[in-house]
Amino acid sequence: MGTPVSDRPSSANLKRAPRSRGADRILLEGPHSRSRELRLVLTSVRDFIRGFRTLHFAGPCVTVFGSARFDENHRYYALSREIGAGLATMGFTVMTGGGPGVMEAANRGAKDVGGWSVGCNIRLPFEQDPNPYLDRWLTCEYFFVRKVLLLKYSYAFVAMPGGLGTLDELFEVLTLVQTGKVQSFPVVLMGKDYWAPLTQQLKDMVDAGTISPHDLDLLLVTDDVQEALAHVRDRAIKPFGLKPRETPHPWAVLGERGPV
Repeated sequence: MGTPVSDRPSSANLKRAPRSRGADRILLEGPHSRSRELRLVLTSVRDFIRGFRTLHFAGPCVTVFGSARFDENHRYYALSREIGAGLATMGFTVMTGGGPGVMEAANRGAKDVGGWSVGCNIRLPFEQDPNPYLDRWLTCEYFFVRKVLLLKYSYAFVAMPGGLGTLDELFEVLTLVQTGKVQSFPVVLMGKDYWAPLTQQLKDMVDAGTISPHDLDLLLVTDDVQEALAHVRDRAIKPFGLKPRETPHPWAVLGERGPV
């Protein structure tokens, strides 16, 4: 009889695997040699350091999440562009995932009014190029690093209509706020019709006892840009005492660049 063949790739096959599979997939596919595990860890550390040095002078930010699939003729693109302009007018740097769709629209809105705009892009098997409305951006190897950076520098979060990635980012924020891992930053969902099934699911979760009734207060769902901006002003600018400050001097030895 022949030797049984496992469906699971061998460690030898993993070592010969092409880089095009992506850093996340390689990291999460199981045990590697000790030296390779160390290289994977160091790659994530490099991602973090590059992000910290790129975004150190960018804040305070508001992060806008949303789909890459809406073009500039879509109403959600127009809505995201308007919210980006409003946030920039209030003095925030608009941060997005750096890609097309409503991310591009929010960055574009910031530039429309002379505001600051940054992006945290992600390296994917299908390339996602940074949109042309960014003052500064970086491209991360790992999704988890990108999510940390999108949260680290922001005092509020706006979720435009989007897909699984948007939901992932949204619930990461809500979980951190709910559990007290971060302070109670405001979260806004733009597009009542789009988010109606989700808000109903959250109410059903309250009825089932899996979340508390006051957890529904963690987010505002609206179609009104002015209501969204007022919510950010009341729950971010005032409580955290945000005000203009002297910009720290960049250190060239750390590869830092000055203010956006």
